[in-house]
Amino acid sequence: MVEAATTAITSRLGSRRPSVAVVLGSGLGFFAQRIQDAVTIPYREIPGFPEPTVIGHGGELVAGRLAGKEVIAQSGRFHLYEGHDAGIAALPVRTFAALGVSTLLLTNAAGGIRRTFAQGTVMLIADHINLTFRNPLLGRVLTGEERFPDMSDPYDPRLRALAREVALDRRVSLNEGVYVQLLGPSYETPAEIRMLERLGADAVGMSTVVEVIAARARGLQCLGFSVVTNPASGISPNKLNHTEVMETARRVTGELGSLIEGIIRRL
Repeated sequence: MVEAATTAITSRLGSRRPSVAVVLGSGLGFFAQRIQDAVTIPYREIPGFPEPTVIGHGGELVAGRLAGKEVIAQSGRFHLYEGHDAGIAALPVRTFAALGVSTLLLTNAAGGIRRTFAQGTVMLIADHINLTFRNPLLGRVLTGEERFPDMSDPYDPRLRALAREVALDRRVSLNEGVYVQLLGPSYETPAEIRMLERLGADAVGMSTVVEVIAARARGLQCLGFSVVTNPASGISPNKLNHTEVMETARRVTGELGSLIEGIIRRL
């Protein structure tokens, strides 16, 4: 499946060879508009890529130049809660690696567990917790992947240091913390949030972790950001809804986009 997807994408890219891939979370698809000389590839033209069913996920790859680099952006994720297995959720990441990408930047919309996180906070992911009980590496070892990848630094320390420097230069407020992925699609209960808080999680969402596992198995350097779109259940008395998630993510797109563009420029 990876080979077929790679062949289809390569045929559309021509001589372009992206070195950086950016995965865009809920409501963050507007970042793709920053890419110049863009080639857009709808998922329906890529073997094995399903159509996203979630509002706020576009369903296309956008390749071109950004900050002097060849990049490819994934606008639309495949979530486990849509019925996909972890291998499908990680298919774009594996395809990026096959295309020659060496650096993977991931974004997501998340609920804030740390009580000091305001709505719209950008959190640099320092580490993660996988509570989906799914792993994209199950089964036979795919070509180019490690059987037992080391996960002591899933998010590259050098890239995280660079992110902090760029945030300081561009006056982007940047927090750092631990992200936890749950299966979804229901939001967490207050009791579950209290449990996650005790486990050391600062933000919670329904993506990213399984993608990073596959990326690390392929040797990609990873950097992740969570946009805290709402306080998690029980932190605030307000009810949670996906519309609010997307609206908050869109408000932060400019700030996060500037940060990511600055990081890519200095790679």
